[in-house]
Amino acid sequence: MAAVPRARLLNLMKVQCEIFSTTYNPEGIRMGNKILRQRLKGPSLAKYYPPRGPTVNTLEKEFKHLHLETINEEEEDRQEHLAGQATLTMSIG
Repeated sequence: MAAVPRARLLNLMKVQCEIFSTTYNPEGIRMGNKILRQRLKGPSLAKYYPPRGPTVNTLEKEFKHLHLETINEEEEDRQEHLAGQATLTMSIG
């Protein structure tokens, strides 16, 4: 029994790929299609962890209509640090 010519097998592979909507890859190069077809894991991982608790910023936005005074120590520390850096650069320059 004679072997089937390579060109004919490649032609058959191309037709199969068109019919079954797969990627024609006669050289067998790794293309990542298997990974790209998988479902994304991000949404299920995000659902696994509980939602984050309220922060000072979110509470401040939520109760802004009540005109409450909030103290955000992290933001105040950041502003003081920036003010200190600005005066330091002014005195050096």
